[in-house]
Formats: sequence, structure tokens, C-alpha cells
Amino acid sequence: MSGLLDQLINSDQPLAVIRRGDAIEVMTGLVRDVASTANIPLGDRPTLALVPFRQVTERGFEAYDDGAPLRVLQVTDQATIQPSEALAKLPTKVPGIDNRGFDIADQSYAQMVKDLISQQIGRGEGANFVLHRAFTGQIEGATPRQAVLAYLAALLRGEQGSYWTYAVQLGDVALAGASPERHLTIKDGLVTMNPISGTYRHPAGGPEVDSMLSFLTDAKEVDELFMVVDEELKLMATVCPSGGRVIGPFLKPMSRVTHTEYLLEGRSDLDPREVLRQTMFAPTVTGAPMANACRVIKKLEGRGRGYYAGTMVLFEPRPSGGHNLDAPILIRTAYVDPAGQVKVPAGATLVRNSDPMSEVAETATKAAGVLAAIGAIPGEPSEAAAITSSQAVASDPRVKQTLDFRNERLSPFWLQDNLAIGQPLSGRLITVVDAEDGFSQMLAHQLRRLGARVQVVGWDAMGSSVEQAGLLVAGPGPGDPDSDEPRIQALRAAISARLESGRPLLAVCLSHQILCRLLGLDLRALARPRQGEQLTDNIFGISATLGYYNSFTAAAPLVTPSGLELARRAGTDEVIALRGPTFASLQGHPESALSTNGTELLGYLVAAR
Repeated sequence: MSGLLDQLINSDQPLAVIRRGDAIEVMTGLVRDVASTANIPLGDRPTLALVPFRQVTERGFEAYDDGAPLRVLQVTDQATIQPSEALAKLPTKVPGIDNRGFDIADQSYAQMVKDLISQQIGRGEGANFVLHRAFTGQIEGATPRQAVLAYLAALLRGEQGSYWTYAVQLGDVALAGASPERHLTIKDGLVTMNPISGTYRHPAGGPEVDSMLSFLTDAKEVDELFMVVDEELKLMATVCPSGGRVIGPFLKPMSRVTHTEYLLEGRSDLDPREVLRQTMFAPTVTGAPMANACRVIKKLEGRGRGYYAGTMVLFEPRPSGGHNLDAPILIRTAYVDPAGQVKVPAGATLVRNSDPMSEVAETATKAAGVLAAIGAIPGEPSEAAAITSSQAVASDPRVKQTLDFRNERLSPFWLQDNLAIGQPLSGRLITVVDAEDGFSQMLAHQLRRLGARVQVVGWDAMGSSVEQAGLLVAGPGPGDPDSDEPRIQALRAAISARLESGRPLLAVCLSHQILCRLLGLDLRALARPRQGEQLTDNIFGISATLGYYNSFTAAAPLVTPSGLELARRAGTDEVIALRGPTFASLQGHPESALSTNGTELLGYLVAAR
């Protein structure tokens, strides 16, 4: 059974060796480059695609164009073998590496973190962002194929908690890695995504219960995971008519770190290539909202990402027709170019309360498993045992209980499949304006479940839909509500026209702020952004627990204008909601997974308009 691997080790034929679950798959075939995900050829044999980060432009997002190709392997020959068979064949000597180190020094990366928090998160440009740096070096005395196969052997021995472990060489692209994170799977129409965020760095003596409990109750780590759950729910709401259901949380043990994770599930009858296109790429490697996060990445990183943060996708034909799909995120991966330069990129999710030097350490720790495999840092003899130790810690009753308690903060709407809710909006015609934030898709899904007929239109394609909408929902988005950028101007014009016409309007987050300004209220930047916070307030007599993603707030005036009712955060002048005869608005996000009674509040406010 290992004959195909023997053949490929010492040849220049296309090569893919992948561990998924308990078995290893060996593949070869024909290589071609295609322009877009829609052009990936599918047939009666599997197809493997390497999708670089720059393909995110297919969604209309910005990316630095480094020319990395969307490379496809049309499989003509494959075999399945056991890991022990593979390890008996793979090279054991890892080539030496010279001129090694991170391309961005620790202090420089820490300064990038500080600047991003103040200039991007502090100015409402997003809730979180992922910036990467890369460990680089020059390998000695080995070809790229020899190097990545040796790295694969080391990873198979030392990193046992990965989703996929792999070595691939397709033409001049060679890589090896152990990715912990599934981006997307589709099996018989069931779509699964796997947001992973929050990183417990194992102490020198190995994982332990007390430090794990400290990690699980750390506000920054908890909020980081909840934010990416919200972001991936936006993607699920886009490709799955019934939205997504949240399953978990779980712990994801690796050799040097343990992550927290959820699973999201929904059903879709779209072509798997279209699902892939609409979900590029995971917010865990970009930030949120994704469109603006991609702009910030392009500006601040100033260089291409290659395949880092992209995905490797295996399409497999189904006996009943169509194709299943399995795709890990390309992180924790080493790339070897034809000249022998090796690169291991690693990033950190930066949020409002990130500690710069802690984020520096996180990038190094995330890369450590791969760096040990490539011989850049010493391996630890206890790496395999660390997985077992992490699993033992995870099974501790206090750890399990603390992890499970997280769901008490999440909305039953997203946790429970087919949750019984009323339909107070039955027959209502609603247009949701997407202000460049996928939360609009989650709002639309909630409104449909409440009985409404809903369409979503982009801010730049509103046209006559603003006038024709029975109810207009002006959605959330990034940015300064007082800026003159085209998106803000378009929202301002649409909300103003709605006010003048007297037709029903609901405004959320950014649009709430714009509405407040049009009604004569002052706006200001918050001293401490509320990106990803969960807060409970009294909103028009309802105790509302909502997720907040705002860096600006409207300020309550000394005298409330006639015909306007304001809801204020207790002890502050922050306007968290308002309503008038034909309009209402919310600073918080009723659609967020953090909004435990957001669906009920949304139905109440819309039904009254």
C-alpha cells in the first residue's frame, strides 16, 4: 500500500500526503492553475486546491496581490496508508537552517499592536484584527521536497492534535504543516465551520488545572472566541438558508498550546465552490468586520500573505452526485521556495484589551510546533505527552463546568436548532441595508424567522429599494459616523430620506449613530471601545442583554427633543436606543450570539413600527 509514497518520495511528480483522522492519504495527478474558485475543475476523481489569501478579492475585499496562484491537483492516483507505514518511509533527517529569525522584531510587532488598538479599533474600524509576522531561514543541503517530507515526519511524531497534517509539493509550491483549524466542510449538504480562538500557552511543566481555569475565565480570551463565533455566524447566515447552529464549546489541545473552539452547522444546496467563495476566509485569520479588516491588513502588513491564512481544499465526489468538501485553514505551516528559503507565518488576534508583548509571545508560541519540526528551535521530548496531559486537564470537572458556563452568555436563538419563536412580523416586507458588515445577513435571518419577507441590499446598490421598502433596516458597519466616505454618506442620505418620508425605519449600531446625529444629538469616541462586549441595560422597559461592537456613542442631551424617547446606559449619557413615531434604533446588536434576548427585542421594536 505504501508503494505510491515510495514512488513519489524520490521523484518530481506532484505530491500530496495528508493525515486526516487516523489514516494518511497519498495523492498525485495533474497540476494546473486557475483564475478563480469557480474554475476549480471537479469530476469523478478527487481534486485538491491550494487557495492563496489573495483570492479573497473574489468577495470584493482588498488584498495585496503577490501573484500566488490558485493551484489545483486533479488526482489520478491515490493510496491510503497507516501513519506507521508513512513514518517508515519518510526521511528522518531535518535539514539545517541558517539566517533564521522573525522578519518583524518583537518590539516592532508590539508597536504595531499598540498602534492598531488606538488607530483602528479605537476609531471604530473593527472589533479585532489579525496581523502576522513570519519566521524565515535558509535550508541547507536539501531540496524543497526532501525538506517538507522531513517536516511532515517530525509533525506526525510531535504534533498530534491537528485537524490536518500534510506535506504538499505542486510545482514550485512546497509546504508542510499541522493546522488545528477546519475552515469548512460540506458533507451531503451539511456545512460545518470551526471557529477557534483563545490560546492557552502551556506552562513549562505542562498543562495544569489552575492555569487552565485562569485562561478560561480571562475576559480577553473569552471575548476573542465570542467575536469570531459572531463573525462565522455571518458567513453561515450567508450560505445556509436556515442559518447556523452553535455547538460546543470545546477545548482543542495541541503540543504547546490549547485553544477554545465551537462548531457551527447549517445546511446548503449551493455548489461547494460557491460556498467556499462566500466564506473566504475565516475571521480568525483576518479580523472583523471582514471587509474592513482586509483593507487594514493590506495597509499595515504591506506585503502578500501567499497561502498563509488561505485554505487547502479537498473536493471528493459523492456516489449520489455532487461533491463533498474538506478544507483546513493554512496556518501552522512551513513554506519552502525553490531557492531553499523557509518561511513560517504566524499571527495573533488583536482586540481592544490586547497586551502587546503577550501578543508577541503568542505568535512565537503558535509557530513553535512547526519551528521545532523544521529544526529552528529545540524540540521538547514531552510534546506527544502534552496532548495527553491537556486531555486530562480538559476532563477535570472544574474545567468542564467553567467551559460549559460560557453558553449561559449566548443567545438560545443560535444555540438551539429550530427554537420555537413567535412570528410577530408575519407578512412584513423588510429591506436590510448591508453597510459592509455580515451582521446584516444575521439580522435578515432573524427577521425571516420572525415571519418577515426580507431582502438584503448593499449600501452601494440601494437604489429605489429605500423608497419601496415596507420597513428599512439600516444595518451596522465599521467606521466613523461623522466621516464623509461614500459608504457613510450613502447611509446618511438613506436614513435622512426615510425620516422625511415618515416611513418605518430601524437603525442598528453605526446606522443608529448616524440617525442620532441627524436628530441633533452629539457623537463622541468612547474612551474605551466596547468591541465585543456583552452588556445588560433597560431598553424601553425591557431588560436587554446585547452584544456591543462600538467605538463611538451618541450623547444624551439635557433636554430630550419632543417626540423622541431615549434609552440611556445607567450612570452615563450613552444613548443605547431611541424611538420615535416611525423609527427606532439600537446601539447594540440584537442579532449577535452575545444577545441573549436580542431576537425578542428585535421583534418588539419592528412590530411597533
